[in-house]
Amino acid sequence: MMWCKTVIVLLATVGFISAEVHLQENFDSENWEDTWIYSKHPNKEFGKFVLTPGTFFNDAEADKGIQTSQDARFYAASRKFDGFSNEDKPLVVQFSVKHEQNIDCGGGYVKLFDCSLDQTDMHGESPYEIMFGPDICGPGTKKVHVIFSYKGKNHLISKDIRCKDDVYTHFYTLIVRPDNTYEVLIDNEKVESGNLEDDWDFLAPKKIKDPSATKPDDWDDKATIPDPDDKKPEDWDKAEHIPDPDATKPEDWDDEMDGEWEPPMIDNPEFKGEWQPKQLDNPNYKGAWEHPEIANPEYVADDKLYLRKEICTLGFDLWQVKSGTIFDNVLITDDVELAAKIAGEVKTTQAGEKKMKEAQDEVQRKKDEEEAKKASDKDDEDEDDDDEEKDESKQDKDQSEHDEL
Repeated sequence: MMWCKTVIVLLATVGFISAEVHLQENFDSENWEDTWIYSKHPNKEFGKFVLTPGTFFNDAEADKGIQTSQDARFYAASRKFDGFSNEDKPLVVQFSVKHEQNIDCGGGYVKLFDCSLDQTDMHGESPYEIMFGPDICGPGTKKVHVIFSYKGKNHLISKDIRCKDDVYTHFYTLIVRPDNTYEVLIDNEKVESGNLEDDWDFLAPKKIKDPSATKPDDWDDKATIPDPDDKKPEDWDKAEHIPDPDATKPEDWDDEMDGEWEPPMIDNPEFKGEWQPKQLDNPNYKGAWEHPEIANPEYVADDKLYLRKEICTLGFDLWQVKSGTIFDNVLITDDVELAAKIAGEVKTTQAGEKKMKEAQDEVQRKKDEEEAKKASDKDDEDEDDDDEEKDESKQDKDQSEHDEL
């Protein structure tokens, strides 16, 4: 059985070696800007990223990431790595986002580019291969973008994936497989999955309505018809409004000056509205007519929808109204298990962040209470001083009046 064990070990080793990490950026060095390039695209007011774990964290060193630092700014920075193709392999894109500022409007996504990108000129119109991650703007937009470029056009996912909108760290993971399936995970939990062809409009529809088909003239699609024997009651028609029988002409009404007096109108309690005959089941009803479909001559299958022939740059290209978002734990790989292992640490990170933030909030609460008490005490002192001044003023007045006597 020794040979069997050896083969298993070798196969495991081969499987391990075949997995590739194309980019892993944890921002664990003060020199991170040596490998990241800021865009200098003209006519854009770009903000700067700063290295920090934020104001609350689990581990001051391990939780360091790059944070947007200026309000109402575009942010554009990218990192290049060895180009690769995901042909016949899974593609995993993963990173963490922490909207520490309680974001109101701003992007939190990444873009993957091919090797033609000029990093110093990266901007919103630069062609990209994939755009993935959260985007928030007001209560109406809290979504996860999953956008693929296909034949020169960007295609958005047809499903609505809600992103996290709290102030803690969250991992976003996109997995694209060679069988043209995908998964989106948040904090290692699947929030959406499916087939690329079904959930994006890459291809023309397989079937279209037959242009030569029309609904037959004798097709009856009315489920009910009026009862021919039902007749409107003779006393049905009543006026909708009638003169108020309780109204009387005001005593000061002058017919010559005010014209002929007419009582105000009120709703008629006997008004029944427009009469409608009872409905009967239509014996000739055939159901809703469905337009027949035919194969779409413009449909062309593509079993390589998943394929990105060349990826070699990851960039943050976004706008934020209120800065403070921290990006970290960037990973591009074909190793699904590695990504899951890294994202699996998020619960520990979140627990540490919540513990520190709750402690900070409690300190702030006590501080606010103390300041409110001081302000209240000062108001009371000011009122006492005012009362004393009034008493002294009254005494002075009384004394003055006494002296005059």
